[in-house]
Amino acid sequence: MLTLKQIYDDKEAIIVALEKKHFTGAREAIERVITLDQERKAAQQKKDAASQQMNQIAKSIGQLMAKGEKAQAEAAKAETAAIKEQIRTYEQEMAAAEEQQTQALLQIPNVPYSIVPEGKSAENNLAVKVGGWAIRPESALHVLEQESDKAFNADGNAIALNNWPANDDPQPAYAKLPHWELAKKYNLIDFDLGVKISGAGFPVYIGQGARLQRALINFFLAEAAKSGYTEIMPPTVVNQASGYGTGQLPDKEGQMYHCEVDDLYLIPTAEVPVTNIYRDVILDEAQLPVKNCAYTQCFRREAGSYGKDVRGLNRLHEFSKIEIVRIDTPEHSDASHREMLQHVEGLLRKLELPYRILRLCGGDMSFTAALCYDFEVYSEAQHRWLEVSSTSNFDTYQANRLHCRYRRAEDKKVQIAHTLNGSALALPRIVAALLENNQTEEGIRIPAALQPYFGDDMIR
Repeated sequence: MLTLKQIYDDKEAIIVALEKKHFTGAREAIERVITLDQERKAAQQKKDAASQQMNQIAKSIGQLMAKGEKAQAEAAKAETAAIKEQIRTYEQEMAAAEEQQTQALLQIPNVPYSIVPEGKSAENNLAVKVGGWAIRPESALHVLEQESDKAFNADGNAIALNNWPANDDPQPAYAKLPHWELAKKYNLIDFDLGVKISGAGFPVYIGQGARLQRALINFFLAEAAKSGYTEIMPPTVVNQASGYGTGQLPDKEGQMYHCEVDDLYLIPTAEVPVTNIYRDVILDEAQLPVKNCAYTQCFRREAGSYGKDVRGLNRLHEFSKIEIVRIDTPEHSDASHREMLQHVEGLLRKLELPYRILRLCGGDMSFTAALCYDFEVYSEAQHRWLEVSSTSNFDTYQANRLHCRYRRAEDKKVQIAHTLNGSALALPRIVAALLENNQTEEGIRIPAALQPYFGDDMIR
């Protein structure tokens, strides 16, 4: 959440920035936080004055008793007792104001960075880079390679690629099947069986389909290890404090599966348990950046999702994902974010998938992110882009909620850390794109980088 120092130092700038996120009532919310802080301070001042007065009276009691002025001493004792009650009242006022202030802060989203584009929805996101290559000469994709790092520069430069690929690209020599038909053809995924066992959005992977899942998980974890990430195997249920720490609560409470008897939540992403490892922790600067990765199952209710865009693997209630998480200093977090983006991009290159990178506009960003890039892969059969990763810098927002801090080497001062995370990668749409983009008349081609993990070069 935002700090009081941020609000007092840059109140007007924060209000303007929150409006970029289309946060309704930004000024009222910020003013409410300030009012509650003033109420807390006023109660604190009354408490401090009462405590000082009580201490002075308490000192006089001994003097009065020494002089034999017992009646006056008893009156002084009665007065201190009354002041103690006042102090308790002031403490209650302080606690109430502080609790209301915390609740108010929890309802205010993070402030987006200045390079975040204006906009209300995904249509306003800025495509900053596109890459990959056509696997077959007859592919419908004429893939443009943009090798510059403009996507990751703070100057806001970008290339206009939102409409790529063009609608007039030539069609392939034979019709491409969508992944749900390929899954049936090669007996890879049984969607109906998942409905029988659990419900829609819980597919059953079979044979080569299960092997492909396992191959991708092992490939992504191995690549993360090469990049210096320490693997974590966390729980897949978390308590309320963990949900509040990373910002899923109260913002996304309706999207999380809640185990009401135990008051636990199924995780929507490994970001939640892994980042919460550092809740109420003070790290030494020499330990930063912390680099963790984790493979978990993820669970999302996806309430209100329907239509063709959720067919097959496009939107699931349970899915596999590898998450990368970093804790870093404010001075180095931008470099960390770039390194994470390069890592995710490297995975897509090795999988030989056409991809683009989007800088999300204010209205399409998550509640907690200060800057977010989405990675999308192109689906040849569906003729559309599929999101496979969101890679975000949260600045101090999550760390302040988590009380995640670090001790500076230079002066030993304790500072709030920065947190970052990203999908590296989410499997369902990667599987969909791999199946659709690599289908041939002989079978489905497995990218060279994945073959050692899959154990074959084709799905037949």
